[in-house]
Amino acid sequence: MKQTIATPSEAADLRFELAKWSIFAILILTYILVYFHRMAPGVVSEFLMADFNISGTRLGALSAIYFAVYALMQIPSGVIADTLGTRTSIISGNLVAGMGSILFGMATGFEMACAGRFLVGLGVSVVFISIMKNNSVWFHEKVFGIMSGLTLFFGNLGAVMAAGPLAHVLTIFHWRTVFIVIGAISLCLALIGFLLVRNKPQDMGFVPPNTYTGKFQTQNNHWLANLKDVVMNLGVWPGFWVQFGMIGSSYAFMGLWGMPYLRDVHGLDRPFAAEHMTIQLLSFALGALFWGWVSDKIGRRKPFLLLAAAAYVLSWLMLMYLPWTPGITGFIIFAFMGFSASGFVITFAAAKEIVHPQLSGMGVSVVNTGCFIGTALAQPLFGYIADLTWDGTMAHGVRIYSTNDYQNGFVAMIICSIIALAAAFRVRETYCRNSFKG
Repeated sequence: MKQTIATPSEAADLRFELAKWSIFAILILTYILVYFHRMAPGVVSEFLMADFNISGTRLGALSAIYFAVYALMQIPSGVIADTLGTRTSIISGNLVAGMGSILFGMATGFEMACAGRFLVGLGVSVVFISIMKNNSVWFHEKVFGIMSGLTLFFGNLGAVMAAGPLAHVLTIFHWRTVFIVIGAISLCLALIGFLLVRNKPQDMGFVPPNTYTGKFQTQNNHWLANLKDVVMNLGVWPGFWVQFGMIGSSYAFMGLWGMPYLRDVHGLDRPFAAEHMTIQLLSFALGALFWGWVSDKIGRRKPFLLLAAAAYVLSWLMLMYLPWTPGITGFIIFAFMGFSASGFVITFAAAKEIVHPQLSGMGVSVVNTGCFIGTALAQPLFGYIADLTWDGTMAHGVRIYSTNDYQNGFVAMIICSIIALAAAFRVRETYCRNSFKG
């Protein structure tokens, strides 16, 4: 029987594939925890309000600390990714986030909880940009859109874990135990990252999949000069505002106010309410995969971004004005909202394709800042608006808001979604190719 022997070239290709997907897997496991921390406060919101005796405004502020520090760190994260590389980012990020999660789980008061949440936000803030940078150097540029969608798909599995599964886990374990265990997992991932993650194929003796010789001049400026070039590129900023409005409002609802809304207005218990959020989060995850794939497949960015942004505005109108009820119709509306919001993934590819290839981390980070500034503002704003008309009703130390309180908050979210749609019209079409002109 004839035995097939792999050629040296085939063996090298196999090693390269194994290396790049192993690194991607480690980064994705870390990113799943990023999304868990992002969405978990919505499920444990009543425990936080009761344990720390806080109002809706302070609950929003506690959750938003994560997003505020995340937003502040986005441009520094891009600089770190483009200068020090993915390996440094992922190790340090897991260490800091792990310690923050443990501190949050052990918090004895509101201030200590805020400190833990701050460290979590600081640690996880470098992860996504590191993955985008990793994808741009380990994978061919033609699949960047689908890799962005795949990244967000897996990341959103963490968000799904922070909805229905977490609600059921909380019937067995204390919420503090959950966050301490998650912190310990982050510390383990820091060690694995140290052992296995490398910044680029050349570090392991492989030929990079993308070469730009003759098309782009090498970018050897100081990182401050490079950052200035990216920030001064006006084509980057529409994507910032798309994320500000679309994802700021979406994360405010999925990550914090959706669960209380279903509890207060529709009288749902935690597990049933969490099922609605799980549907929305799963649709968000699958949608990110779909929008990235179809954009790459057709070779266009802007039409699909416009379609998603328009659908997202419609989803808020459906939530506010259709006579829906929890269950099937509720699942459909929540799924539609999650699916349409996930179209924002296209802004990452669009941003990467209008900056110098070596500065992809900075380009993506500028756009991604909009997401977290938007969420950091939207979460406490929603709570503040609800507090303004709150009638004083409480149950077990938790504020109960009326339908009118939530509807007022939804108006602010619709305004955010309209901002996103307007910005989508200004996003530059790249036809899925790098169009940097220098």
